[in-house]
Amino acid sequence: MITDYGYDVFFSVVLFCVILGLGAYYFIDQVIVKSLLIAVSAILFVFTLNFFRDPERTPPAGDHLILSPADGTVIKIEEVVEERYIKGDSKLVCIFMSPVNVHVNRNPISGTVGYYEYVKGEYFAAFEDKASLKNEQTHIGMENSYGKVFFKQIAGFVARRIVADLKVGDSMERGKRFGMIKFGSRVDIYVPKHAEIKVVMNQKTVAGETVIAEWK
Repeated sequence: MITDYGYDVFFSVVLFCVILGLGAYYFIDQVIVKSLLIAVSAILFVFTLNFFRDPERTPPAGDHLILSPADGTVIKIEEVVEERYIKGDSKLVCIFMSPVNVHVNRNPISGTVGYYEYVKGEYFAAFEDKASLKNEQTHIGMENSYGKVFFKQIAGFVARRIVADLKVGDSMERGKRFGMIKFGSRVDIYVPKHAEIKVVMNQKTVAGETVIAEWK
């Protein structure tokens, strides 16, 4: 299944691959050049198909569980002060999404969107600390009866578009899709200090299934 958020890019790349492959096959006489161009078009097609895949996910039962908003690898866990939405002592989990990960993002909790901000920024590598401060990103805050969760979609070095299909006041369901980051990225999620972190450094996460934290 291809994500709705990537149809524009996916079909543009597919069209380019078809034109490149057929053009090389019919109009290039040199075997080596022809083979190389056809191989490039095939590799680009497979990479794009893999990047925009959108498998179904089944969230674990329990509204007290805070789920991962992204597929990827945990690259940082630390205690911080979150000043935009939680506005107090918090715990931060950073998830790095490589180009081979699924890039569709999912809601970590069920609740109401209480905060949304788009920040136009630069394009540092997503695993660098300054990416969280300077890169293009969206800031999203959600709240339910257990408390608040704040998270950022952060564009990576080659990413050029963040999709976040939500707005303040929307009611969101835990584990459901809300957007994606195209071509390499990172998601930072902040939970209140009383929440118990359930992941460890370098752990692989699955959006909508992996438990990031648990409300006390």
